[in-house]
Amino acid sequence: MDINLPLILFIAVVGTGVVWLIDIIFFQSKRRLAIKAADSQFPDITDEQKEGDEKYIAAMIAVATEPPVVEYSKSFFPVLLLVFVLRSFVIEPFQIPSESMVPTLEVGDFILVNKFIYGIRLPLVRTKVLSITEPDRGDVMVFFPPNETRYFIKRVIGLPGDTVRVTNNTLFVNGKKMEQTLAYEDNRSGDRCERIDRNFNYVVVHEKLNDMTHFMRKCESPRRQYSDRVWEVPEGHYFMMGDNRDNSSDSRVWGTVPQERIVGKAFAIWMHWESFLSVPSFSRVGTI
Repeated sequence: MDINLPLILFIAVVGTGVVWLIDIIFFQSKRRLAIKAADSQFPDITDEQKEGDEKYIAAMIAVATEPPVVEYSKSFFPVLLLVFVLRSFVIEPFQIPSESMVPTLEVGDFILVNKFIYGIRLPLVRTKVLSITEPDRGDVMVFFPPNETRYFIKRVIGLPGDTVRVTNNTLFVNGKKMEQTLAYEDNRSGDRCERIDRNFNYVVVHEKLNDMTHFMRKCESPRRQYSDRVWEVPEGHYFMMGDNRDNSSDSRVWGTVPQERIVGKAFAIWMHWESFLSVPSFSRVGTI
Protein backbone atom coordinates (compact mmCIF):
# COMPACT_ATOMS: atom_id res chain seq x y z
CA MET A 1 0.00 0.00 0.00
CA ASP A 2 1.37 3.42 -0.98
CA ILE A 3 1.63 5.96 1.83
CA ASN A 4 -0.02 9.30 1.07
CA LEU A 5 2.66 11.42 2.71
CA PRO A 6 1.20 14.82 1.64
CA LEU A 7 -2.14 13.91 3.25
CA ILE A 8 -0.46 12.67 6.44
CA LEU A 9 1.64 15.84 6.61
CA PHE A 10 -1.45 18.01 6.04
CA ILE A 11 -3.35 16.24 8.83
CA ALA A 12 -0.36 16.68 11.16
CA VAL A 13 -0.15 20.41 10.37
CA VAL A 14 -3.88 20.93 10.89
CA GLY A 15 -3.94 18.81 14.05
CA THR A 16 -1.05 20.55 15.78
CA GLY A 17 -2.28 23.95 14.65
CA VAL A 18 -5.80 23.35 15.97
CA VAL A 19 -4.49 22.18 19.35
CA TRP A 20 -2.30 25.28 19.63
CA LEU A 21 -5.19 27.57 18.59
CA ILE A 22 -7.61 26.00 21.07
CA ASP A 23 -5.06 26.48 23.83
CA ILE A 24 -4.60 30.16 22.89
CA ILE A 25 -8.36 30.82 22.83
CA PHE A 26 -9.54 28.85 25.85
CA PHE A 27 -6.69 27.96 28.20
CA GLN A 28 -3.74 30.34 27.86
CA SER A 29 -5.53 33.23 29.60
CA LYS A 30 -6.56 30.93 32.44
CA ARG A 31 -2.93 29.88 32.98
CA ARG A 32 -1.88 33.54 33.06
CA LEU A 33 -4.51 34.29 35.73
CA ALA A 34 -3.38 31.25 37.72
CA ILE A 35 0.25 32.40 37.47
CA LYS A 36 -0.73 35.86 38.67
CA ALA A 37 -2.72 34.41 41.57
CA ALA A 38 0.15 32.09 42.58
CA ASP A 39 2.62 34.96 42.39
CA SER A 40 0.44 37.06 44.70
CA GLN A 41 0.81 34.41 47.42
CA PHE A 42 4.50 35.38 47.81
CA PRO A 43 4.30 39.12 48.47
CA ASP A 44 7.28 39.22 50.82
CA ILE A 45 10.05 37.92 48.53
CA THR A 46 11.94 39.88 45.90
CA ASP A 47 12.38 38.91 42.25
CA GLU A 48 15.94 37.75 42.96
CA GLN A 49 14.76 35.56 45.86
CA LYS A 50 12.06 34.00 43.66
CA GLU A 51 14.73 32.48 41.39
CA GLY A 52 16.05 30.36 44.25
CA ASP A 53 12.92 29.79 46.29
CA GLU A 54 11.87 26.16 45.91
CA LYS A 55 8.31 26.73 47.10
CA TYR A 56 7.82 29.60 44.68
CA ILE A 57 9.30 27.64 41.78
CA ALA A 58 7.12 24.61 42.57
CA ALA A 59 4.02 26.81 42.73
CA MET A 60 4.82 28.40 39.37
CA ILE A 61 5.47 25.05 37.71
CA ALA A 62 2.16 23.69 39.00
CA VAL A 63 0.11 26.47 37.37
CA ALA A 64 2.25 27.39 34.35
CA THR A 65 3.11 23.97 32.92
CA GLU A 66 1.33 23.33 29.62
CA PRO A 67 -0.29 19.93 28.92
CA PRO A 68 2.10 17.69 26.93
CA VAL A 69 -0.18 17.70 23.87
CA VAL A 70 -0.06 21.51 23.80
CA GLU A 71 3.70 21.62 24.37
CA TYR A 72 4.37 19.14 21.58
CA SER A 73 1.93 20.88 19.22
CA LYS A 74 3.59 24.26 19.75
CA SER A 75 7.01 22.70 19.10
CA PHE A 76 6.09 20.70 16.01
CA PHE A 77 3.57 22.98 14.27
CA PRO A 78 6.11 25.52 12.85
CA VAL A 79 8.40 22.75 11.61
CA LEU A 80 5.56 20.73 10.06
CA LEU A 81 4.11 23.85 8.45
CA LEU A 82 7.48 24.80 6.93
CA VAL A 83 8.00 21.28 5.55
CA PHE A 84 4.44 21.20 4.19
CA VAL A 85 4.83 24.55 2.42
CA LEU A 86 8.23 23.62 0.95
CA ARG A 87 7.02 20.21 -0.27
CA SER A 88 3.76 21.59 -1.63
CA PHE A 89 4.96 24.71 -3.41
CA VAL A 90 8.75 24.73 -3.76
CA ILE A 91 10.77 21.48 -3.81
CA GLU A 92 9.84 17.88 -3.06
CA PRO A 93 12.26 14.94 -2.78
CA PHE A 94 11.59 11.57 -4.42
CA GLN A 95 13.38 8.23 -4.67
CA ILE A 96 13.57 6.34 -7.97
CA PRO A 97 12.03 2.85 -7.47
CA SER A 98 12.37 1.31 -10.95
CA GLU A 99 14.64 1.12 -14.01
CA SER A 100 12.24 2.86 -16.39
CA MET A 101 14.48 5.96 -16.64
CA VAL A 102 17.85 4.17 -16.97
CA PRO A 103 20.45 5.42 -17.82
CA THR A 104 19.36 8.94 -16.82
CA LEU A 105 18.09 7.82 -13.41
CA GLU A 106 19.11 4.66 -11.58
CA VAL A 107 17.18 2.69 -8.96
CA GLY A 108 17.98 4.31 -5.62
CA ASP A 109 18.61 7.81 -6.92
CA PHE A 110 17.18 10.52 -4.66
CA ILE A 111 16.02 13.44 -6.76
CA LEU A 112 14.66 16.95 -6.24
CA VAL A 113 11.52 18.10 -8.03
CA ASN A 114 10.65 21.74 -8.73
CA LYS A 115 6.99 22.09 -7.68
CA PHE A 116 6.32 25.64 -8.92
CA ILE A 117 7.93 25.77 -12.37
CA TYR A 118 4.77 24.48 -14.09
CA GLY A 119 2.49 26.65 -11.96
CA ILE A 120 1.30 26.99 -8.36
CA ARG A 121 -1.12 24.21 -7.42
CA LEU A 122 -3.24 23.73 -4.33
CA PRO A 123 -1.96 20.91 -2.10
CA LEU A 124 -3.76 17.54 -2.27
CA VAL A 125 -6.34 18.60 -4.91
CA ARG A 126 -3.59 19.78 -7.34
CA THR A 127 -5.76 22.55 -8.83
CA LYS A 128 -3.58 25.12 -10.63
CA VAL A 129 -4.12 28.63 -9.28
CA LEU A 130 -1.24 30.39 -11.03
CA SER A 131 0.41 29.57 -14.35
CA ILE A 132 4.16 30.11 -14.70
CA THR A 133 5.55 27.94 -17.53
CA GLU A 134 4.37 24.86 -19.40
CA PRO A 135 6.26 21.56 -19.74
CA ASP A 136 8.71 21.46 -22.63
CA ARG A 137 9.72 18.54 -24.78
CA GLY A 138 12.59 16.70 -23.09
CA ASP A 139 11.70 17.70 -19.53
CA VAL A 140 11.90 14.92 -16.92
CA MET A 141 8.56 15.22 -15.17
CA VAL A 142 6.88 13.71 -12.11
CA PHE A 143 3.14 13.12 -12.43
CA PHE A 144 0.21 10.81 -11.71
CA PRO A 145 -0.75 8.63 -14.70
CA PRO A 146 -4.43 8.27 -15.58
CA ASN A 147 -6.29 6.14 -13.01
CA GLU A 148 -3.19 5.92 -10.80
CA THR A 149 -2.47 7.26 -7.33
CA ARG A 150 1.27 6.52 -7.50
CA TYR A 151 3.92 9.00 -8.60
CA PHE A 152 5.57 8.26 -11.95
CA ILE A 153 8.60 9.91 -13.54
CA LYS A 154 9.16 9.97 -17.30
CA ARG A 155 10.37 12.28 -20.04
CA VAL A 156 8.03 14.63 -21.90
CA ILE A 157 7.94 13.48 -25.54
CA GLY A 158 4.70 14.85 -26.96
CA LEU A 159 3.16 18.26 -26.27
CA PRO A 160 -0.52 19.18 -26.68
CA GLY A 161 -1.51 18.82 -30.34
CA ASP A 162 1.51 16.68 -31.29
CA THR A 163 1.46 13.46 -33.27
CA VAL A 164 3.83 10.84 -31.85
CA ARG A 165 4.89 7.79 -33.84
CA VAL A 166 7.26 4.95 -32.95
CA THR A 167 8.59 2.84 -35.82
CA ASN A 168 11.27 0.20 -35.22
CA ASN A 169 12.21 1.87 -31.90
CA THR A 170 12.71 5.18 -33.65
CA LEU A 171 10.68 8.16 -32.49
CA PHE A 172 8.91 10.59 -34.80
CA VAL A 173 7.19 13.75 -33.53
CA ASN A 174 4.91 15.57 -35.96
CA GLY A 175 6.48 13.56 -38.76
CA LYS A 176 10.04 14.59 -37.83
CA LYS A 177 12.50 11.85 -36.96
CA MET A 178 14.24 12.25 -33.61
CA GLU A 179 17.80 11.39 -34.57
CA GLN A 180 19.68 8.70 -32.63
CA THR A 181 23.44 8.15 -32.50
CA LEU A 182 25.11 5.27 -30.68
CA ALA A 183 26.74 6.18 -27.36
CA TYR A 184 27.74 2.75 -26.01
CA GLU A 185 26.59 -0.84 -25.49
CA ASP A 186 24.94 -1.43 -22.12
CA ASN A 187 25.35 -5.02 -20.95
CA ARG A 188 25.28 -4.44 -17.21
CA SER A 189 25.68 -7.72 -15.31
CA GLY A 190 25.07 -9.67 -18.48
CA ASP A 191 21.65 -8.03 -18.93
CA ARG A 192 20.23 -8.76 -22.37
CA CYS A 193 16.84 -8.15 -23.97
CA GLU A 194 14.89 -11.27 -24.84
CA ARG A 195 13.07 -11.70 -28.13
CA ILE A 196 11.23 -14.72 -29.48
CA ASP A 197 14.03 -15.80 -31.81
CA ARG A 198 17.09 -14.90 -29.71
CA ASN A 199 18.57 -12.47 -27.18
CA PHE A 200 19.95 -9.08 -28.14
CA ASN A 201 22.17 -6.53 -26.49
CA TYR A 202 20.98 -3.26 -25.02
CA VAL A 203 22.48 -0.11 -26.46
CA VAL A 204 22.47 3.47 -25.20
CA VAL A 205 22.00 6.17 -27.79
CA HIS A 206 21.94 9.93 -27.88
CA GLU A 207 18.39 10.84 -28.85
CA LYS A 208 17.80 14.36 -30.07
CA LEU A 209 14.45 15.90 -29.14
CA ASN A 210 14.45 19.03 -31.28
CA ASP A 211 16.82 21.36 -29.36
CA MET A 212 17.96 18.99 -26.60
CA THR A 213 19.76 15.64 -26.49
CA HIS A 214 19.48 12.93 -23.85
CA PHE A 215 20.60 9.35 -23.25
CA MET A 216 18.10 6.64 -24.18
CA ARG A 217 18.46 2.88 -23.65
CA LYS A 218 16.90 0.43 -26.09
CA CYS A 219 17.22 -3.08 -27.44
CA GLU A 220 19.05 -3.69 -30.69
CA SER A 221 15.90 -5.42 -31.93
CA PRO A 222 12.66 -3.40 -31.72
CA ARG A 223 9.72 -4.73 -29.71
CA ARG A 224 6.89 -5.76 -32.01
CA GLN A 225 4.21 -4.05 -29.92
CA TYR A 226 5.88 -0.70 -30.62
CA SER A 227 7.02 -1.50 -34.15
CA ASP A 228 4.61 0.96 -35.76
CA ARG A 229 2.19 2.92 -33.53
CA VAL A 230 0.79 6.44 -33.74
CA TRP A 231 -0.67 8.54 -30.94
CA GLU A 232 -2.41 11.92 -31.07
CA VAL A 233 -1.82 14.15 -28.02
CA PRO A 234 -5.02 15.98 -26.99
CA GLU A 235 -5.00 19.59 -25.84
CA GLY A 236 -4.00 19.92 -22.20
CA HIS A 237 -2.25 16.52 -22.26
CA TYR A 238 1.34 15.27 -22.51
CA PHE A 239 2.84 12.11 -24.00
CA MET A 240 5.40 10.59 -21.60
CA MET A 241 8.06 7.94 -22.27
CA GLY A 242 10.79 6.36 -20.16
CA ASP A 243 14.44 6.62 -21.19
CA ASN A 244 14.72 2.84 -20.75
CA ARG A 245 12.53 2.63 -23.82
CA ASP A 246 11.94 -1.14 -23.88
CA ASN A 247 11.33 -1.44 -20.14
CA SER A 248 8.95 1.38 -19.34
CA SER A 249 5.23 1.54 -18.64
CA ASP A 250 4.35 4.92 -20.07
CA SER A 251 1.95 6.75 -22.38
CA ARG A 252 2.28 3.92 -24.90
CA VAL A 253 0.47 1.76 -22.34
CA TRP A 254 -1.86 4.01 -20.31
CA GLY A 255 -2.26 7.05 -22.54
CA THR A 256 -1.49 10.74 -22.25
CA VAL A 257 -1.22 12.67 -18.98
CA PRO A 258 -3.64 15.57 -18.34
CA GLN A 259 -2.05 18.76 -17.06
CA GLU A 260 -3.95 18.63 -13.76
CA ARG A 261 -2.04 15.45 -12.83
CA ILE A 262 1.39 17.09 -13.17
CA VAL A 263 3.49 17.26 -9.99
CA GLY A 264 6.67 19.02 -11.09
CA LYS A 265 9.97 18.95 -12.98
CA ALA A 266 12.88 16.79 -11.77
CA PHE A 267 16.06 18.85 -11.89
CA ALA A 268 18.76 17.25 -9.69
CA ILE A 269 20.09 14.06 -8.11
CA TRP A 270 21.26 14.72 -4.55
CA MET A 271 22.05 11.18 -3.32
CA HIS A 272 22.08 7.55 -4.36
CA TRP A 273 21.01 4.89 -1.85
CA GLU A 274 19.92 1.66 -3.48
CA SER A 275 18.81 -0.24 -0.37
CA PHE A 276 18.71 0.05 3.40
CA LEU A 277 21.70 -2.25 3.79
CA SER A 278 23.82 -0.44 1.21
CA VAL A 279 26.01 2.59 1.79
CA PRO A 280 24.66 5.95 0.55
CA SER A 281 26.70 7.45 -2.26
CA PHE A 282 27.06 10.98 -3.63
CA SER A 283 28.88 10.01 -6.79
CA ARG A 284 25.78 10.64 -8.93
CA VAL A 285 25.04 14.07 -7.52
CA GLY A 286 24.25 16.56 -10.28
CA THR A 287 21.63 18.07 -12.51
CA ILE A 288 19.28 15.93 -14.59
